[in-house]
Amino acid sequence: MIYRQFQDLNLSLLGFGTMRLPKNEDGSIDRPQVNEMVKYAIDHGVNYFDTAWPYHDGDSEVAIGEALKQYPRESFYLADKFPAHQNTGRNIPAAELFEEQLKKCQVEYFDFYLLHNVMENTVSAYEDEKLGIIPYLLEQKKNGRIKHLGFSSHGRVEMLREFLDKYGDIMEFCQIQFNYFDYSLQNAKEKYELLTERNIPVWVMEPLRGGALKNQSEAFRWIERFDNIHMILSGMSEMDHMRENVAIFHAEDPLSDLDTNGLKLITDKMVDMVPCTGCHYCDGCPMGLDIPLLMQTCSEARYSSDLSITMCLESLDEDKRPASCIQCGACLEKCPQKIEIPEIMKELDERWSKMKRWVDICRERDEKEKKNR
Repeated sequence: MIYRQFQDLNLSLLGFGTMRLPKNEDGSIDRPQVNEMVKYAIDHGVNYFDTAWPYHDGDSEVAIGEALKQYPRESFYLADKFPAHQNTGRNIPAAELFEEQLKKCQVEYFDFYLLHNVMENTVSAYEDEKLGIIPYLLEQKKNGRIKHLGFSSHGRVEMLREFLDKYGDIMEFCQIQFNYFDYSLQNAKEKYELLTERNIPVWVMEPLRGGALKNQSEAFRWIERFDNIHMILSGMSEMDHMRENVAIFHAEDPLSDLDTNGLKLITDKMVDMVPCTGCHYCDGCPMGLDIPLLMQTCSEARYSSDLSITMCLESLDEDKRPASCIQCGACLEKCPQKIEIPEIMKELDERWSKMKRWVDICRERDEKEKKNR
C-alpha cells in the first residue's frame, strides 16, 4: 500500500469513501458485503475511512461504524463531516448533531472532521455567529474529540480563496474534486495550486468522477503525480472495486508525461458530457425524477448516440421521464457541480421526441415488412 505523510500520521493514499456502498434489492446497505470490504481494506493496508451525515440517507455512518467496531480503535482513521447544507431550515444545534454522529459511528472521537461542502450557498451558515458551528468544532478539537479539522468544497476558486483568507490558519486540510477531466473543466488545477501555496494538504474526492472515467488505473496514477495530495477517496460499491483499487495502490507508479498527454486527448473528447458525478445530492425532486440517471443518459447521448435515450427512457414510467420536469429549480441549489439541470431536462426531452419519432417510423417499417413476408 502507498502511504503519504500527514503531520505525524502515515495515511494510506487510498481511502474508502462510503457514499456509494453496496445495496440490497430493497435499497438498504448490504451490511455483510460492507464488512467484507472493510476487512479486505484493513488487511491490505487501507487505514482511512470517510463517511458523512447524508450518505445513504444517514445509514452510511451506522454501517461503517458497525464494520469498524470489530477492529482496535487505533488501527484506523475515521472521517466524518458537519452537514450545514443538509441542516438548512432545520438548524439542529451543532452539539446535538455532532453527538449523534459519534453515536452512530460508535466512536468517542473523529480522527478527521470536515465542514461539509463549503461553497457559495453554504459558507454563510458556517460563518453565522448565531449557529456557532466553527467555534463549537474548535472546542471539540481542543477537547480531543476531533483530532484534525478541515473542510471539503465544490466552490469556485474565488470563494475558496476568501474562505482561506478567513479560516486558512485553522483548517488543516481541504478535500476537493480532482481528476484529469476536472483539472481544467472545474478549475481543479487552480484550486490545487491555491491550497498548495497556502500550505494546505489536499484530499481528493471524485477521482473517477462517479465512475465516468473508466480507466481507473490511469486516473489514480495521474493523481499520484501531485506531491501535495495526501488522500485519494474512492467510493467503492462492490468487493471487486476494493480488490482492483487495492491492487492499483500496491506501489507508487505515477503516469509518465506521455501517458498524461494521452489522457488529454480523451478529455478533449469528453468535453460535452454532463458533469454529473451521481452524488444524489439532488434527490428529492418533487416529481420523483431520477436526476443522476437522466443526466447520465444525456451524457451518453452527447458522447455516443441518441439510441441510449431510447434504451433508458423506454424502461421508465412515463411520469418519470424528462417531460415531467416542472422546471421548479429545486435541484439547482443542491447540485455541487452547478449543472443547469432543468435545461438538461429540456434538451433530453427534445432529443427523446426526435428519437421516438425515428424509432416509431422504424417499427412501422418493420411491421410492414413482416406482413409482406
